[in-house]
Amino acid sequence: MSDDVQNAFRFLVTLDPFDAFVPRELIATALELAPGAFQSCTGLGGELEVTGYPEGGRNDYVHQLPVRHSWGRITLSKGIARDPILFAWYEAGLFGSLGARRDGAIIMQTPQGIPTMIWTFTGGLAARWSGPDFNAGQDGLAIESIEIAHQGIKAVPGPALLGFA
Repeated sequence: MSDDVQNAFRFLVTLDPFDAFVPRELIATALELAPGAFQSCTGLGGELEVTGYPEGGRNDYVHQLPVRHSWGRITLSKGIARDPILFAWYEAGLFGSLGARRDGAIIMQTPQGIPTMIWTFTGGLAARWSGPDFNAGQDGLAIESIEIAHQGIKAVPGPALLGFA
């Protein structure tokens, strides 16, 4: 395997509790949310919507013009703990006029725990919360997930890629 390819199973997720849009009563519980408490993270991506514009007399191609950009929703999943932190964030967004916005980061690491790549998102809203599925006939973990709608992602090289580690 090439040294340039990174493992996708070593990552941390942080949700910044000090964002100005987080309700005051939620900050105390947000501090308990440990980085790396998530089992999966999906939805890092964006899409540029384009529209075709045919030009008269040009039959060999159609002009492709940009319309708008949109970001995919980030989905974080983890085993249910005794404290309902993810549900509390979702619930805070139901009762606040602006929702409970948070900034956050997904940090990919080397096997030694050194960050190799960091994706930060801004203005995240807990758009959807899913609780566990229960089945007495199967053995498994109770998993909850939160879907985050956000205002944008930035990719930042970690210290390992910049030669500091």
